[in-house]
Amino acid sequence: MPALLFLSSIRLGRRLAATGLIVGLVVTGLTGCAAGPDFQSPAAPQAARYTATSVADRTASAPTEFGAAQRLVEGLPIETQWWRGLGSYALDGLVNEALLASPTLANIRANLRQAQELLAAKAGSTHYPQLDLALGSQRQQMSPSSQGLSGDVRQFSLYNASVGAHYTLDLAGGNRRALEALAARVDYRRFELNAARLTLVGNMATAAITRARLAAQSDATTAILHAQDEQLRLAHERVRIGQASPDEALSLRTQAEQTRAGLPALRKQLQQTDHLLAVLAGRAPGTGGVPSFTLADFTLPVELPLVVPSELVRRRPDIQAAEALLRAANADYGVAVAKLYPQITLSADLGTQALTAGALFGGGSAVWGLVAQLTQPLFNPGLPAEKRAALAAFDAAAANYQSVVLESLRNVADTLRAVESDAQTLTALAVADSAAQASLQSIERQFRLGAASYLQLLIAQQQVQQIRIDMVAAQAQRLADSVALFQALGGGVVR
Repeated sequence: MPALLFLSSIRLGRRLAATGLIVGLVVTGLTGCAAGPDFQSPAAPQAARYTATSVADRTASAPTEFGAAQRLVEGLPIETQWWRGLGSYALDGLVNEALLASPTLANIRANLRQAQELLAAKAGSTHYPQLDLALGSQRQQMSPSSQGLSGDVRQFSLYNASVGAHYTLDLAGGNRRALEALAARVDYRRFELNAARLTLVGNMATAAITRARLAAQSDATTAILHAQDEQLRLAHERVRIGQASPDEALSLRTQAEQTRAGLPALRKQLQQTDHLLAVLAGRAPGTGGVPSFTLADFTLPVELPLVVPSELVRRRPDIQAAEALLRAANADYGVAVAKLYPQITLSADLGTQALTAGALFGGGSAVWGLVAQLTQPLFNPGLPAEKRAALAAFDAAAANYQSVVLESLRNVADTLRAVESDAQTLTALAVADSAAQASLQSIERQFRLGAASYLQLLIAQQQVQQIRIDMVAAQAQRLADSVALFQALGGGVVR
């Protein structure tokens, strides 16, 4: 008997679901697209280029490290692991570690799983009828006089078991729109994860380049300080023998102490960059193990990719995420519209009742019920307000999408200008460095011949190191510009 009861309830549920589907199709055909408009992807930007004036497809070059000319190649494919183009095996290893251990990515992955399960839950509760098993017992006392009969008061127990099926027809497409909204939010979380990966890798590459720059600038500053201390020692000696005034020594001491004061700041930035790299990799700062990056570890990419603005919106994950939110807002508007239309709910119950638990499945009485309920809102001022609120949310999502697109275009435009101008900066500094090196070599020859003083040699060495500080900054900036362009273009597309 329990098996027959269960099988009967399943057959009844299937009939209810089939009936609901047929009725839903018929009514939906009669009511049309009542749940709001279907989503249309926003039009791609019409701009043909990123900047008001054209950007040269080839940068300036310089006869120095990282001074090669870079070419902007339209349509050049971007590898998923684009950071390998920087040529640093240490950076590649650290990035791979970060992609696995980053708590930021773990958080977003969990949010993605949550969104996927919410979609699955909603789909399961709307696509299929709901079946429930109920078992119950109650103790009752009944007086025959309440029904106009004579007799003693009776007490008895009543046991029941039943299977119920419930199904709500999606007449106005509200459930379909709700599923669309949840699916769009799944896409949003997926694009958010891609954007977080891109940001993480970009930040790690930039931090590694920054560390290399700071280390080189710290070495050059130390060399300058050594030369200034030597100058100060010579000045004190000249003051002692009466060949210089104390003011000259005081001036040189001021310069040396200013240089010395800059070293702790450089070391602080270097250590803070190490801390940043450790945290980005998912480590505690105190554990160490961060590679000691130098500029020699990197290679400047000689070919840089370039995509047209209309393609950019299909590549950048932050734009794709904004479009997913726009699609979700459109579906939410459809849900609000659907609430204004009728809803039909079908339910059925099949079970048995008996006066004893033993007779429940043997000699009990079969009971069943079938209910179809139509609900049409007649007066509910809150529903139109919900519709207007959903429309406002859609307008806000559309404005957010436009803002993200414009900021993305600006990001690429700024980066292209940086690639162009920073190459010119390095070219000018390379000329200055060449002149300083030639001057130093000349003074060294004169010093060996006794035609130049040791003081002149120290000053020439300081000039070389000072230019080296600027050169290192310009070389590192060209590497950072390359990273920024890969990041601005959306990196390699992650499916």
